[in-house]
Amino acid sequence: MKIYNSLTDKLEEFKPIKEGKITMYVCGPTVYNYVHIGNMRPVITFDMVYHYFKYLGYEVTYASNFTDVNPKIIAAAKELKMTEREVADKFIDAYLEDLKNYNCSNIEARPRVINYMDDIFNFIAKLIDKGYAYVNDGDVYFRVSKIKDYGILSNQDINDLIAGSRIEIDEKKENPLDFALWRKTTDGEQFESPWSKGIPGWHTECVVMINKLFGEKIDIHAGGVDLKFPHHENEIAQSIALNDNYIANYWMHNGHININNEKMSKSLGNFVLARDFIKEHSANEIKLVFFSTHYRLPINLTDKTFEDAKAIDNKIALALKQANLILNINNLHDIDKNIKDSTFEEYMDNDFNTPNVITYLLDLVKQLNQKLRNKDYDILITVSKILQITNILGLVYDMPKLTQEQIDIYNKWNEARENKDYEKADYYRSILIEQKIL
Repeated sequence: MKIYNSLTDKLEEFKPIKEGKITMYVCGPTVYNYVHIGNMRPVITFDMVYHYFKYLGYEVTYASNFTDVNPKIIAAAKELKMTEREVADKFIDAYLEDLKNYNCSNIEARPRVINYMDDIFNFIAKLIDKGYAYVNDGDVYFRVSKIKDYGILSNQDINDLIAGSRIEIDEKKENPLDFALWRKTTDGEQFESPWSKGIPGWHTECVVMINKLFGEKIDIHAGGVDLKFPHHENEIAQSIALNDNYIANYWMHNGHININNEKMSKSLGNFVLARDFIKEHSANEIKLVFFSTHYRLPINLTDKTFEDAKAIDNKIALALKQANLILNINNLHDIDKNIKDSTFEEYMDNDFNTPNVITYLLDLVKQLNQKLRNKDYDILITVSKILQITNILGLVYDMPKLTQEQIDIYNKWNEARENKDYEKADYYRSILIEQKIL
């Protein structure tokens, strides 16, 4: 299996740290507002990665955090006339509801910064002791100049970064690129630290939670491409300083989202909340749009992409509904949930090539339809493959077991059709349609 490693800009063979086990961490939301549809791309992408590793037989531990201590939460608390904890809880609950509506997995850990404050203090203290951080008037900054590999992830030269820096001038810093590990503040929520009352820096929070949950290094660290610099770069810098590693052996980044060929942004008025988007399109349709483009590339959301996704979703759903009816009528329920498919694996093992997977999935649907038309009911293997692939992609299709009464109605419908008793046939057909059997 090969994964494109953002750290080396290469397609690399995947080898976990511990045989048979995988540790994954994906940066989660800062919970000061509802998440937008762009925030859902890493969720959906790495949910798929998670499912595929489990399909391959790995024991996967997947964590994605909540940044619930942050200046944006302090600002939101003032605006909403709530406490910071109330704001964080409100938008964590809203995010979890989004995940449910998008049919995303329950993963092993969703750590919150608020529960790791002592660990953050200890982490920063160690950086100060080793000379990688310094205190100035209650603030603590990281010395970027001490990291010779700084810029390795974003592929930028530190001198170019300094020369072109747009970072606000801060006289407390030794270097304009130095970033805050701890900020003294009298504004809003504050925590008592060895240096001042304040709040931790965003870039430190994730490193601390990873180290606490997994240890010094994990297999995969992932997130949106917009996090490469400075967030992930600064995480790596701290990990080099304290643990002499890059936190993860493999870094994965998904591309951003465009809407009608324009990057999504509030200023352009094309900013769409996930909770609103799901009212317009089903979770299956959204995922099919996402997976029809390789995860590392930008996605352009248009009416056409959703029309195409809806057509694909309908093809899969209709074929499975017809197959489910035949399987029930013939009392065949032994769908193989652990079936393996070499073609599917070939595509997925090539850096999760989901566009090819979608094409292959449609080929399987075509094969299934041909068998159904030819009344060839040896369809269990094909149905099992389709359901295995759709499950890994996070697509949901209902395959209910019919009751004996429903089967009897179906048989009566067929009998009425054969006898050309159209009134009875229409009556039984209406029942079957109402119960979503036809």
